Amino acid sequence: MEKRLRIFKSFEEAERAEIEYYASLAPQQRVDIQLEIIARHRESLGEAGKGLKRVYRIVKLKKS
Repeated sequence: MEKRLRIFKSFEEAERAEIEYYASLAPQQRVDIQLEIIARHRESLGEAGKGLKRVYRIVKLKKS
């Protein structure tokens, strides 16, 4: 991901630029960013190497 430094005159201008930036990305790029955020969060919690738990249950249906 390319990093740049920009200076804005107001918070509104910065917010507008951020919205425009993310709107300009391809859908896959946005997904990749989201997955990177999730991975960093899980790593900070010490869960980076863990996978998803396999959970299932068997439900018996009542005959009507």
